[in-house]
Parts: sequence; structure tokens; C-alpha cells
Amino acid sequence: MTDTTIDTQTLDWAKGDGLLPAIVQDADTLRVLMLGYMDRAALAETRRSGRVTFFSRSRQRLWTKGETSGHFLDLVSVRGDCDSDSLLVLARPNGPTCHLQRSSCFADAPGSTLADLALTVAARARALPAGSYTTRLFDSGVRRIAQKVGEEGVETALAAVAEDDDALLGEAADLAYHLLVLLRARGLGLDALEAKLRERER
Repeated sequence: MTDTTIDTQTLDWAKGDGLLPAIVQDADTLRVLMLGYMDRAALAETRRSGRVTFFSRSRQRLWTKGETSGHFLDLVSVRGDCDSDSLLVLARPNGPTCHLQRSSCFADAPGSTLADLALTVAARARALPAGSYTTRLFDSGVRRIAQKVGEEGVETALAAVAEDDDALLGEAADLAYHLLVLLRARGLGLDALEAKLRERER
């Protein structure tokens, strides 16, 4: 958990009769997962336990997301908006967030496909399922994976000067996938790459 410090005394609890709307966003894909409401106790429990907890208006009690299904939302951070009357919660879901078994309570909520792929690559690295091309790459070692990245980079460059847009995008997708595998083989992920890019914005 990397919860940022938030001064609960500066939040405008009075505006919503003690409740603040809390938008939950996937910390990796940035997909909006759900909307709930927090009172002071729910926010305190969320930060204490590291699992996102709401105040259920229908049941009139605290409710930790996943307490029945096991699909908890692991807290990454929580911060207030500019008016201090709503919350943005970044979390990592353990399974589908929606009761309809979707990743989000908002059908087709946009998110990062590249981040989804990075999560899949990381899962393959942990499980190493038999018959998986990704498993074969990990088994071949960093040197071979690096070679594949080089090959895909050349193919992408050639497609840029000699083929149509669809071919270029196909080669670029292959390059992105192999680069994610290489990063994971070195113990790195898309988050580390994004952090490096943010450093260069300064």
C-alpha cells in the first residue's frame, strides 16, 4: 500500500451529510471500477486495513468491497478533489469488481490495453503455464528475449518505411509485447517505465 497522506479534517463532510462520493480507479490500467460512498469511519478503515471500505447507504453500515466474494480492492492511494467533497481511490482489484463479474461496474469503461497486457505478462511470469509462448520466452532467458526485442524493433522500422499503417501497427504491437516481457524478465514492469518517463517530463 502506498497511501498518500490526506488531511481528513479538510474534507467537506457536511456537504453530503457526512458522506463523500468515492470514485475507485484501477491503479494499473486507470479503468474506473466503481463509485461508492465513504463516511469518516469508512475512510479510516480503508486506510487502516488497506482494503477499500464504504458506507452502505442501503444497509446503513460499513461494507468492505469483497467481504462476501473475496474480490477485495487493495488500496494504493486516496486523495480529495479540488473542492474537498469527493475522493479518488486508486486500488488493485482481486478479481472482478462488478457483481456481474465484469472488471468494472461501468460497462466498457475505458482503460489502458497496454497496462492490461503488462498484467497478463506478469501473471504468466508467476505461473509459467505449460504451452504458453510467453513461458517459452521466460524460459529462454534475458539474452534471447533481448534478441527478440531487437528483431521486432528492426521489423517495426522496416514496416514504417515499406508497408502500410496496419502492418506498422502489427509490428509495433509485437515490439511492445516483447519489450514488456523483457522488462518483466529483469524484474521491472510498465509502472517502472512510466516512472522513468515522468522523470523526463521535469
